Amino acid sequence: MLAYIVRRLLLILPTLFGIMVINFVIVQAAPGGPVERMIAEIRGTAVDATARITGSQSEQAQAPTNLQNRESDAASRYRGARGLPPELIADLERQFGFDKPPLERFTQMIGNYIVFDFGDSFFRNRSVVDLVLEKMPVSISLGLWTTLLVYLISIPLGIRKAVRDGSAFDIWSSAVVIIGYAIPGFLFAILLVVLFAGGSFLDWFPLRGLTSSNWDELSWTQKIGDYFWHMVLPISAMVIGGFASLTMLTKNSFLEEINKQYVITARAKGLTENRVLYGHVFRNAMLIVVAGFPSAFIGVLFTGSLLIEVIFSLDGLGLLGFEAAINRDYPIMFGTLYFFTLLGLLLNLLGDLMYVFIDPRIDFESREV
Repeated sequence: MLAYIVRRLLLILPTLFGIMVINFVIVQAAPGGPVERMIAEIRGTAVDATARITGSQSEQAQAPTNLQNRESDAASRYRGARGLPPELIADLERQFGFDKPPLERFTQMIGNYIVFDFGDSFFRNRSVVDLVLEKMPVSISLGLWTTLLVYLISIPLGIRKAVRDGSAFDIWSSAVVIIGYAIPGFLFAILLVVLFAGGSFLDWFPLRGLTSSNWDELSWTQKIGDYFWHMVLPISAMVIGGFASLTMLTKNSFLEEINKQYVITARAKGLTENRVLYGHVFRNAMLIVVAGFPSAFIGVLFTGSLLIEVIFSLDGLGLLGFEAAINRDYPIMFGTLYFFTLLGLLLNLLGDLMYVFIDPRIDFESREV
């Protein structure tokens, strides 16, 4: 097992590097960027925007003789740059690191990321690490509660459907599961807002935020109640899309085990149905379900909550990543991509180790990575 863990850890390095290369190339090829965004900001509010650029106005006033050629070159590379001083464009490129070739920028970025130096945000004037740490509690709250509720609902429901396969309960619960699977979480979130957050009907739950404005004035019991009051709608929206697939996975796993010979033998020996189900079938059937918990959590935490955070104005990692992509804030985009890709790869390894913990008969040493 130790050799397998070492191989998997070594495999993380080229995998992570490949993901960073692919995303870096895609982002470089995509239209727009931080320079274009700053140019647009300058066009709208020249005083506030130019105050963030290094270099004085007196330096920009010393235009060279080939000013028109340089202006034409800047205009061809950046949309909206026509008419702006070339020195200002050069200052922008230097501020965002675009005065260096892409290969040098990528090499420098990876070198910093190896020591977990993610730099500062382009437009928030704060370090990426501080921003991630500030937003992480919101996303962890959503991911943790959603994953726990999905498992608490799906496992008993899946077992019940497997035991009563083909019954009326199985049929109508399958209809509910299909509906839940078919409705995207963000559409269900909008429906909840309309129904219960003062949209058109009831006004039972808050529309935005994780806590109320008077949070500091509440007692600790009131703070707990206020926290869960704000979490009801976003968690409900995320659970509706997650429980469907896990329920069917649980049902199919139990059905497969129930039809095996060892179950027939156990029943022939006179064991009770509960003893057969929970003493023999449960451990084998739950192997794939429980071992997938780390991957399910990372999926809910860093992908499933994006639109939910936007809809309910929850200031978490999903909203941070969305705003970074819109604003072309590359340090946040690449820093969070690197960190959470690394975390996801480590959790995938943890998932494999959970297989062995649940069923020691599994031996990863006997197969190649």
